[in-house]
Amino acid sequence: MAACGGSGAAEPPASTAQPEPTLALPAPTVAGEVSLEEALAQRRSVRDYGDEALGWAEVGQLLWAAQGRTQQNGGGRTAPSAGGTYPLEVFALTADGVFRYLPEEHAVEVAAAEDRRRALQEAALGQEWVGRAPLVLVVVGVVERTAERYGGRAERYVILEAGHAAQNILLQAVALGLGAVPVGAFDDGAVRRVLAMSASWTPLYIIPVGRPAGA
Repeated sequence: MAACGGSGAAEPPASTAQPEPTLALPAPTVAGEVSLEEALAQRRSVRDYGDEALGWAEVGQLLWAAQGRTQQNGGGRTAPSAGGTYPLEVFALTADGVFRYLPEEHAVEVAAAEDRRRALQEAALGQEWVGRAPLVLVVVGVVERTAERYGGRAERYVILEAGHAAQNILLQAVALGLGAVPVGAFDDGAVRRVLAMSASWTPLYIIPVGRPAGA
């Protein structure tokens, strides 16, 4: 390989790491049959689900509700973000694996090609609905993204933003005829290990989702 500049040092070899495979999601729906007022009135914490898996259109709609883009050019997400710093990451766990949402592409990146819902249940102090739900969403905060602009108040802003995203998920679930429940009791380090994510990323919500049992 040719030398770089006048130092005589060789250029570093190109990275041989393979990018994680990604899966495009069906386009989100922006007009539904359930009004906001109906979704608010019907929202309940649902912990008992049927065994039927959710389709990718439903998974994608829930991910879009959490952090999806609402403008083709520039910023704009379904949840407000302090200074447009977008510190949230959202993971989806199903029987097929662990998937990280990519809002810019409305796609998911395959983080693990194995079912880790039972491991997440253990990380959530054994709460059975976490392991039984056909879909589990995990909302994660990356505080340093917001801290670059807001310093010491960043953690507060990130937690507020996670609340916005979680409520979007819960209301979207109602609109899709699904049940969900927000879970806040879990071991942060264990969740990080299940998702194989950085120690600087903070899990903030676990949200099991499924068709209500007997529906």
